[in-house]
Amino acid sequence: MPRLSARIPKYRFHKASGQAVVTLDGKDFYLGKHGTTESQNRYHEEVVQWQLKRRLPEQLVGNRSALTINELFVAYWEFVQVHYRKNGSPTSEVEDIRLSVREVLDLHGCTIVDEFGPLRLKAVRQAMIDGGLSRGVINQRIGRIKRLFKWGVENELVRGETLHALQAVAGLRKGRTDAREADPIEPADERIVERVRNVCSHQIAAMIKLQIATGMRPGEVVLLRPCDVERSGRVWVYEPSVHKTEHHGKRRRIYIGPKAQAALTPFLDSRSPFTFCFSPAEAEAERRARLSEHRRTPQSCGNRPGTNRKRAPKKQPRDRYDTNSYRRAIDYACRKAFQPPKCLNEQGLKAWRKAHRFHPHQLRHNAATFLAKEFGIEAAQVVLGHSSLAVTQVYAERDYAKAAAIMGEVG
Repeated sequence: MPRLSARIPKYRFHKASGQAVVTLDGKDFYLGKHGTTESQNRYHEEVVQWQLKRRLPEQLVGNRSALTINELFVAYWEFVQVHYRKNGSPTSEVEDIRLSVREVLDLHGCTIVDEFGPLRLKAVRQAMIDGGLSRGVINQRIGRIKRLFKWGVENELVRGETLHALQAVAGLRKGRTDAREADPIEPADERIVERVRNVCSHQIAAMIKLQIATGMRPGEVVLLRPCDVERSGRVWVYEPSVHKTEHHGKRRRIYIGPKAQAALTPFLDSRSPFTFCFSPAEAEAERRARLSEHRRTPQSCGNRPGTNRKRAPKKQPRDRYDTNSYRRAIDYACRKAFQPPKCLNEQGLKAWRKAHRFHPHQLRHNAATFLAKEFGIEAAQVVLGHSSLAVTQVYAERDYAKAAAIMGEVG
């Protein structure tokens, strides 16, 4: 019976090419530029796949006394690939699980499962702290590690006593740990947003306006199609085909008022019902058309329009944005709209860029803050689709001006 090797092949530097490489069963796998996050992620993916080929998960049952954490994760990974899927595609939880167990596999991959106790889990947590992760992210990742062992208990691969001991490791508390505290997400500066809308493509400008006006999540605005919008009433209703709480059996309805309708209408009437409204391919085609229109040399001189492009580029624009490409488009527009002063040092440049950037999640905070201020926190909860009022309060920035005015009267 094939068995998992006790030795995990190392992540190495290939001097001739400058790439990272790992050797699995005598074959070299090149992973991309050495030292990058992408190459390290690719390394862990290749090792996991290699482990899966060397020993099937069902062969692990009945040999619990010699089971290592590497072997446990091999079995768990197959479950993860099947369980965390939505509409045929893996959810973001799959990648989060892989990142969460990385330190465990690096430090204790060859450790027998039932020998992994609270002190070793705390050592893994300390490695995350030393790596600069924030307190909230560390608590989430430790929770996923515990979930790995819980799955092992459910499938009789781990002793219940092992899981019970690991659950005694409490989460990190604010102010009582060396872990970095993440800055709270605040609404985007309206002046910065307005300036960015003037320099970005009209697809991105419309998406930004929709988020601010309706409180959509980034994942909801990128999936918008004409067939998902009911336009019979004065207020339109958008029901996303996929949304965050879908697997809990909850319904998501987004109400689109007149201002948002004006931004959305050009993208509804010009396409078929099942085509995504916001397309990077369309944005790229429009950008190239503008460049051609404003070229300084006449058409008879130099390259003809389109002749200086690659015939088969490796990356082609997709038919819709995803949350990552949407975020990158906003970041590019921020860099285009705001040029940093040349006199800043490295620390000052970092602070300046932070003050002149925003990301799509902040736009939902803009909507929450406005709704809570004008119509109350309960109204904001309904519009944003939160099941708990406490969640809405996280999104809605406190109205300190109102508090100051009250105390000016009574204090």
